[in-house]
Amino acid sequence: MTAPAAQPDNAAQLLDDLLSGRLPDRRGRFGPFGGRYVPETLVPALDRLEGGVKKYLHDPAFQAEFSAELRDWVGRPTALTPAPALGRAWGAEVWLKREDLAHTGAHKINNALGQAMLARLLGATGLPCVVYMGEIDCERQSPNVERMRRLGAEVIPVTSGDRTLRAAIDEALRDWVSDPVETYYLLGSAVGPHPYPYLVRELHSVIGQEAREQVLAQAGGLPDLVVACVGGGSNAIGLFHPFLGDAEVEIVGIEAGGSGQGLGQNAATLAHGRPGVLHGTYSMLLHDADGQVQETHSVSAGLDYPGVGPEHALLASIGRVRYATASDEEALSALDECCALEGILPALETAHAFAGARRWAADNPGKRIVIGLSGRGDKDMPTLAKYPPGRVTR
Repeated sequence: MTAPAAQPDNAAQLLDDLLSGRLPDRRGRFGPFGGRYVPETLVPALDRLEGGVKKYLHDPAFQAEFSAELRDWVGRPTALTPAPALGRAWGAEVWLKREDLAHTGAHKINNALGQAMLARLLGATGLPCVVYMGEIDCERQSPNVERMRRLGAEVIPVTSGDRTLRAAIDEALRDWVSDPVETYYLLGSAVGPHPYPYLVRELHSVIGQEAREQVLAQAGGLPDLVVACVGGGSNAIGLFHPFLGDAEVEIVGIEAGGSGQGLGQNAATLAHGRPGVLHGTYSMLLHDADGQVQETHSVSAGLDYPGVGPEHALLASIGRVRYATASDEEALSALDECCALEGILPALETAHAFAGARRWAADNPGKRIVIGLSGRGDKDMPTLAKYPPGRVTR
């Protein structure tokens, strides 16, 4: 990891502005990060979406319908599950926020459902679904591809660029630019131009809201640590945001440390990146001295992205959230440990959070930890088949 940057003089004010709803500001900025860097053809579509967010997102009727769908179709609230075997192994009190139990097996459904509802209110009368997915990720997560096709989506493998998430977003944006009126760009992560980072955060905050209520009721107090994996950052920002005002709660995001610290060996944007613009937003990026965004590496397809959401960039800069890394081997080891001790197969993305939590517990014995279990690992079986249990050690 690189040394943390010096906090800005107005760090406390920025946190207060974030907690009070003054950030993002009217320009869509989280302090210095965020904003909207897009072709002129997309500005009307983004203005229309921003207007819809302001009109509908917190309207009682929208929230009532959204809550009902989350309850009756998604299966919320998801459980907060004690993990006593991991707790004994780590010398800690461990709780898992079980987004793997949501319909479709991951946290992503919260945002997908909410944005689809907004798209309908903005005039969409039919919602045919075209999914752009990097060719490499189609191979790494082939069960998800088959499931999406079975459910009626058209999945387009992207063969350009690095053939992973970055290239898929590029192609989706090109599609949107070609027809910004008749199509809706449903962005799954907390990145992109305003209002997407805010919208995704708000739709996923149900994770942290539930977790906070559950840990108080079930454990009798707040956790000492809340931890989640961070790629673009959707599950993490949803879990973190409701805890930001609890000064006694340490919050840690775990990025993909990959196979090393060099450019191209990891996807640890906040650990190794510098500011820049990618996919319509100003945030921290992995790019070289000439400003060229670099290819990334992670054993996990969902973390294999050279940018991060602007709210995470702000939280790192003001020191409210600490961001660390876990290597491929650490993540695979943590996944095997969770499977063996708790009978739960987490997603490879989530396994990075387990690795980070295990390391934190070693330095903070006896503490209470809440881990965001962002998804289940069924989709990762093609990758996991290459790493038999016991092959990777701690």
